[in-house]
This record gives sequence, C-alpha cells and structure tokens, in this order.
Amino acid sequence: MNMKKIGLTALAASLVSVSAANAGSMSISGAASVGIGGYSSDTHNAGTSFTMGNQFTVSGGGELDNGLNVSLSYQLDNAAGVSGPFDDHSITISSDEIGTIKFSGHGGSSATSAMDATAAGDIWDGFDGAVATGVTGVTNGASGGENNSFYYTAPSLMDGLTINASYNPQKGNGVESETGYGVTYTGVEGLTLKYATADENTGTTATSGDQTAWHIGYAIGPVTLEATNSDYDMSAATNDKTTSSYEVSYTVSDELSVAYGTEEIDLGSSSTDAEYSALVVTYTAGGMTLTGKMEAAENVDGSTNSNADVDYWFLGAAFAF
Repeated sequence: MNMKKIGLTALAASLVSVSAANAGSMSISGAASVGIGGYSSDTHNAGTSFTMGNQFTVSGGGELDNGLNVSLSYQLDNAAGVSGPFDDHSITISSDEIGTIKFSGHGGSSATSAMDATAAGDIWDGFDGAVATGVTGVTNGASGGENNSFYYTAPSLMDGLTINASYNPQKGNGVESETGYGVTYTGVEGLTLKYATADENTGTTATSGDQTAWHIGYAIGPVTLEATNSDYDMSAATNDKTTSSYEVSYTVSDELSVAYGTEEIDLGSSSTDAEYSALVVTYTAGGMTLTGKMEAAENVDGSTNSNADVDYWFLGAAFAF
C-alpha cells in the first residue's frame, strides 16, 4: 500500500474542502443600452453620434464568523483607457457596531465628491471639453476621491442623522494627504439635508485649497425640489469655482416622469459664468427605460464667444434583464 499517495490524496481533498468553504459567490450586474445624440451651435453642427453601454460590475460578499460583512466590487469598462478594461474597484467592510469602511483601489470618493453631483445631474459634464464646438469647456472643479483611499460612514447617531469621513493618502511629489467629513439628515419625511467639506491638494499652492458642498431636497407628493451648491476656495482666487444648481421633477405616473434643471458655474478667472439647462423626460415599462433630453449651454468656455453657446439633444434606451 502506498501510504504516501494516500496521504497526499487526503491533503488535496482537505484543501479543496477548505477552499470551497471559504469561497464567495460573485454576481455580474449591468444593463444593455444604446443612445443617439448631437451637438450644434451657431457656428458648428457636429451631426449625430451613437453610443452603447460598455461596462458591467462584478460584485459579491457575505458575513464572516465574527459578524463582519465584507463585499468586493470590480467594474469592467471598455472606456477605462490606459488602465485597460478594469475601472473602479473597492472592498467594503461593515457591521452595525463599526459602521461602514470602504477602501477604493480606484475611483474613490471624498466626503464632498460623494455628494458633489448637482441637483440637475451634472449637465455641465456633457459639455466638458465642448469637442463639438472646438472650444474648451469648463469643469465643475478640482478632483474628488483618489485611488487607494478610504471612505467611512458611521452608525446612525440618531434617527435620520449620519456622518461620514474620507481620507486620501499623500500622493508624493509634495502632494499632501486630504481629509474630509460630511453629515446627512433625513429625519423629516420628504426632506434631505447634506453638508460636507474636504481638502483639495494638487501639489501646487495656487490650485490647492478646500471644497464645501451642500444639498437640500424636498419631496411632496409627485413633486421633488432640489438645490445644490459646490464651492472650491483655492489659494489663488482666479482658480475658485462655485457651482449652483436647481431642479424640479414631477412624477406623472409610475412609468412617466419629467424634470427641468439649471446649473451655473461661477469662475474666479472670468467675469462670465457658464450656464446650463436641461429638460429630461423618462419613460419606464417592462424593464425598458426610454430617456429624452434637450440641453443648452451658454458661455460654455467662460466667454461670450459666438461658438460658446451650444445645444445638445439625446434619445436613449436601456434594458434591464
């Protein structure tokens, strides 16, 4: 009898058993989508272009024997660029006692960037770069969360009140670490209040400073009103940016909703503000969502140039299955 062979066979079987016991299940989520849209201005017509959804997320997790919940999320995005197909990825550890700690290897959030989307849904982002007009569009401000960063959400302090904090490590070359904190209150039915502040360090004094942001939302019946403000206060006043936004949305039925929003970006380097508006209609039925948008941008590069006023239209369909 070959005792050595029997021993190795038993060891292999036990390793397989242990691996199976500790293996977690992963799931894939995403949606098929396709869209068509186009930019135009008094001096340029970019025609129409088609787009298609190009990303999905692999995620999974479970509860450990010590009561901690651990989850992993990994996004695959065909447009991720030099990093290849892999994009945002993170590990989240949570429990009722400690709250939630999220470590992001890529695509992290700061306390402010986690709530930095405007009330109108970042209309400006669709005109960022303004490729269709040949001018450089303004952006909403400095960057938010960084790679290899932490985001913490504390257990609820009282009914409807939570706090969070963020930490972006020092990135070398004189770029100091960044910290931030925020608070959210939802203790009154229909009301949402948020406030956050965070450091903004770029390694250059003139473009470093801090960001503060607030959000107010109130829903009553089928109507929702929202207002947001994001303020970047940099060492050089010419690099300051303040973005204010408003939106009103109306739920016509379970399937149909309509929203109108505006955004304004006040540039410290320009006396001319960039202004945006959008009308969005959404229809959902049977796992299919149809979206139509009409957007307009004025002074998109912070100037009154003739090609700085741009219109954009979009029709899209997304399918969940």
